[in-house]
Amino acid sequence: MSLLSNNKPRPASARRPSRQTQFIIITGLSGSGKGSALKAFEDLGFYCIDNLPIDLIPSFAELLMSSGEEYSRTAMVVDVREGGALARFPKIFRQIQERGVGVQLLFLETSSAALVRRFSETRRPHPLTTRRAVSASIQLERRKLQPIRRLADWVIDTSSFTVHDLRRTITERFQRRKPRQSLQINTISFGYRHGVPSNSDLVFDVRFLPNPNFIPSYKFRTGNDRRVRRYVLSFRQTREFLSRLRELLQFLLPLYVAEGKSYLTVAVGCTGGRHRSVVIAHQLDRFFRSQHYRSALEHRDITSPVA
Repeated sequence: MSLLSNNKPRPASARRPSRQTQFIIITGLSGSGKGSALKAFEDLGFYCIDNLPIDLIPSFAELLMSSGEEYSRTAMVVDVREGGALARFPKIFRQIQERGVGVQLLFLETSSAALVRRFSETRRPHPLTTRRAVSASIQLERRKLQPIRRLADWVIDTSSFTVHDLRRTITERFQRRKPRQSLQINTISFGYRHGVPSNSDLVFDVRFLPNPNFIPSYKFRTGNDRRVRRYVLSFRQTREFLSRLRELLQFLLPLYVAEGKSYLTVAVGCTGGRHRSVVIAHQLDRFFRSQHYRSALEHRDITSPVA
């Protein structure tokens, strides 16, 4: 396993937190992915801080205990950039535990060979590099962090990880929402004559469906009208298209969730964006909600002039 629990006992003197607080301190080797991990926590709704001075952490922990919901889930990076102050971190961490803050330590480690390769690829200097080689700096940092690693609640070895692998691992462990609820799906109906929405992830062209615009009694109505909706859905090709489209989306959406995607924009287009695309977008929005995804619906061109 890549995500390992140290299963270490909590201090006997630690008080039970007065309310549900998640305070995650991220640390580990330079180049192991701490920045990417912090972004993953931010996407999970955590309040994120990079490299707060170590001596300010106790005061910040007191703020967490007395603050409202805004800071109830916080993630913070602490690493070798702290310099000599890093040696004080184990004592400070134990003090925070004893005050009853729901604090956990997440340690990211990576093999020396992987770290040397990453520093070579990014051409960035190691924080401890002066005149020593990168490999020597990595070994020095590993020794400096060893007392902190022993305190970790969770250890992630990112040697073979991509950014997406790390994000997925953190999401699976620390998200509060059910996996499907982590994906926000925005469905947009539009008219091709006004251009495809620039933020579209998936685009479906429904101009092959019978067009209500050519029915005089429907021309000045929209897909929000029950009669127009009933007309569009009455055709066999519409029903078959929706059936196949739902099957495709049932296959795709869990893969987007597994990849760690937070937002997905599904655009449905017809000629003017007033009839067919509106009807199909309505159907997709209902489908997404029935599958327990977070869903929002927008009809971009529904008020555009009738051609």
